[in-house]
Amino acid sequence: QAYLLESGGGLVHAGRSLRLSCAASGRTFLRYDIAWFLPAPGKAREFVAAIRWIDGSTYYTDSVKGRFTISRDNVKNTMYLQMNSLKPEDTAVYYCAQDLRVTDVTMESDYDYWGQGTQVTVSS
Repeated sequence: QAYLLESGGGLVHAGRSLRLSCAASGRTFLRYDIAWFLPAPGKAREFVAAIRWIDGSTYYTDSVKGRFTISRDNVKNTMYLQMNSLKPEDTAVYYCAQDLRVTDVTMESDYDYWGQGTQVTVSS
């Protein structure tokens, strides 16, 4: 059975860095758009970052621009979220997602495949 598995979360002090990984098993990353989201109680998950398969374009929510970098390694079937200059407000469970031919990379509903999430906690 295919699944996505996140790792790399943890507890860090503000200003430090973490690198999240999302590995695909049983399903390739080839031709898939991939993204990271946060939970939003009572609402759709919030978009963090995405990368298109077709041209490698990257997209970020405003609050992480200049601090986070999304990347992918299609040989390893893994994507990454490098998180620098972390802030306490970055504390959340981070979910990776993938799907083919996503229309709007920022929309949770455009992705059918999700991981279980990895917890990131940033202390002040």
